[in-house]
Amino acid sequence: MDERCKRLRFRAWRRGFRELDLIMGPFADAHVTGLDAVELAALEGLLDAPDQDVYSWIIGRAPTPADFEGSLMQKLGLFARTMAQPAPENAAP
Repeated sequence: MDERCKRLRFRAWRRGFRELDLIMGPFADAHVTGLDAVELAALEGLLDAPDQDVYSWIIGRAPTPADFEGSLMQKLGLFARTMAQPAPENAAP
């Protein structure tokens, strides 16, 4: 993994807003190496944006500004919704 990806993963886990850390950190761990250059730049932009705003955009509480709208936000939103779904009752522990 290159230095840029390592730095993004580190920053995604250490934003300082726990709810957002628990979305962005696992997302970055799972997906950062598969993002294209545009998505990596978008992730860097999100990491520079205010925590409360980013969290509201990801969970759908507020509309995502046009500057941040794109495939990365779609992936993050899907990731967050998938994380929030309860495990099926018959799933193994």
